[in-house]
Amino acid sequence: MPTEEELFTAVDALLEGDPQLPSPGERARLREAAGVTQARLAQVLKSTTQTVKNWENGRSEPRPPRLQAYQRLLEGWAAKYPLAPVPETLPDSVEQPTAPQSLAEPAQPSAESVSAPDRVRAASSASPSVSRRPAAKKAASTSASTSAVSVAAADERFANGPLAVLDGEGSAYCVGGLVLDCPAKTFPTLVDWALTEAKLGAPRLNRNGKDADPLIVLTDAAAERLGLPAVLEDRRGLRLPDDHKVIKQLTKAKWKLTQRGFGPWPRIYRPAEGGKRQCVQFAILPWGALDARSWGDTGQLPPADVAAVLGTYATRVLTPRGSTAVCGLELMSALRPPTRAVKDPATGSWVSGPNPGSLTEPVDPAPPEAPAEHPLVAALYPRHHVRTPDQVIDEEAYDWFRPLTDEECTQGYTHAVGLDVNMAFAAAANRLVIGTGPATHVKNPAFDPKLPGSWLVDLSHIETDPRLPSPFTPKGTRPTGPAWYSTSTVAYAVELGAPIQPSEAYLRYEHGAYFDAWYTHLRNAYMATMADLGVEAGMSEADFLAAMARHKNVDPGQAAVLSAIKSTVKGGIGKLRERPQSIKHKFGEPWPALQRPTWSPHARAELIGKVRTNQHRKLMAWARAGLFPVAILSDCAVYLSHGPSPLDFMPHNPEGKPLPGGFRLGVSPGMVKHEGTRDFLWLAQTIEDDQINPARHIKGDDAPDSGE
Repeated sequence: MPTEEELFTAVDALLEGDPQLPSPGERARLREAAGVTQARLAQVLKSTTQTVKNWENGRSEPRPPRLQAYQRLLEGWAAKYPLAPVPETLPDSVEQPTAPQSLAEPAQPSAESVSAPDRVRAASSASPSVSRRPAAKKAASTSASTSAVSVAAADERFANGPLAVLDGEGSAYCVGGLVLDCPAKTFPTLVDWALTEAKLGAPRLNRNGKDADPLIVLTDAAAERLGLPAVLEDRRGLRLPDDHKVIKQLTKAKWKLTQRGFGPWPRIYRPAEGGKRQCVQFAILPWGALDARSWGDTGQLPPADVAAVLGTYATRVLTPRGSTAVCGLELMSALRPPTRAVKDPATGSWVSGPNPGSLTEPVDPAPPEAPAEHPLVAALYPRHHVRTPDQVIDEEAYDWFRPLTDEECTQGYTHAVGLDVNMAFAAAANRLVIGTGPATHVKNPAFDPKLPGSWLVDLSHIETDPRLPSPFTPKGTRPTGPAWYSTSTVAYAVELGAPIQPSEAYLRYEHGAYFDAWYTHLRNAYMATMADLGVEAGMSEADFLAAMARHKNVDPGQAAVLSAIKSTVKGGIGKLRERPQSIKHKFGEPWPALQRPTWSPHARAELIGKVRTNQHRKLMAWARAGLFPVAILSDCAVYLSHGPSPLDFMPHNPEGKPLPGGFRLGVSPGMVKHEGTRDFLWLAQTIEDDQINPARHIKGDDAPDSGE
């Protein structure tokens, strides 16, 4: 048995230990009972208002000497303003409160709660630098914050989510309202912290892939604190000079940078040890890491809001690792990795081998598919040679408009209304078969719609209505002779009943529906985000139009996520045929993108050919009902109308349902939304006098291009 003296000594040691503060909610209650504002309390404790908010929200804890002073103040207030006693019984009409859950033993979520957007993970009791605030009310920061926290919580390695946004005071804002204390003041120590203490990252999207590296987002204040300049002087290369002190610090600590150097999206790493990656991705906000064309004003938001927006994107798409175009391409590889583990029959050990159905290695394009700078083309033609349709494939989205007919000018139309196809490029990727291996050159082949590739065929004999664009050229003009087309386009010509006899082809006998997982993943991200913005599948046409008219104002954070998802689709497709980016590139020499298995101009041509023919198929359905477009740009078509709404001209059957085979209003990819309305006189002037495609300005600004 212990002696009395031993027990007293132990009690005294406990009393002399760190002060024990009341719960965050009680701290706020005591301050409000005393009539003291957060700003006044911050002034007394020589701190900041935000820090006091963090203490009262449970996002962080005070440190000595403020800890002792804060405890003394709270004890004094507690003596003055004791908590009112709770009655032993409550009236039948009042719900009995449940016992609070211990942070060390979080409740197991039910199946219904797994996807709740504002569910909060319990912080680990073993991490004193971790604090938690309650789930915030719906605002820009929380609305975009995250159903993913539950996913990350399933993997203890990534208990704190995929990313953190660092401010100038050493607070790292994570998804779900979590705030970590980050003591790092140099880049080497910040990288070490991200890899060892922060518990950041995300599980792989495919069992053969790689876990996502931690992402640390630096605000202006954080970048300044770590010694980075406010702007990059090298506006062309967008990278720090090699003699900058931050680069020297990293080099001294034996950290490496990728070939793109230290720019807006630097990646810092060491070679993997024992199969464990040592890599951290950074995003430098003051250097424009979040392009406003994709992310809106996300880069200007407070750190917690930035974490919420990026956290939702990381959950629904993937952890950002560059521009949205880069993310679109990286998502393809994350969902269909190029390699997998296979057993070597000779040694019995596991080695890396190609993953069936994926793009596994770089493949040379066929000459008509390659851009002019490619070594294959440079060897065939002089530098300034303009290739003709029988020398180069020209699968691009529509940019077409036509003059108004005399009948259209006398029908009393008052408006021009634009219809835009939702996620048109993603929808075209669904079930699209592309080549996954090299092309085989064939003379006089029989056309096979199941074989992806490029075909030299004459489609000039196919008649089309002059009020419709030709389905075979981006400008909508009728072909004048033999030209190269993707399988998607030639298959549509066969569908129209035309006789087809290719004279030459480059065919891919290794092929598959490579984009299926990519499409499904992005469709789910898009639909979840639209639902958060109040636009759901199954709405009536009128309700859908009303919801779309207000959806961008429902939640700025989710609107930014939606914009980024759309940019991910188009940018990723553009990256399939990325052209030289460096000003040092010499015509005819290879460039880095050619070393990627995902560099595939053939795949891009197949996909865009399908976008254009899908659209033409719907144009034809409406043309049979007497409706003809006057302009098309990419996935937007403009029609004449007697009123400002799509419902004023869209055709329906006698039962009031949309005309089969044509455009349909709705949120799903492939359906359409209202793009914009202009008056008829503006349309006539734009076409007749300005000779400008009115679809480009139907909503008052420039419409997006084909995505490259």
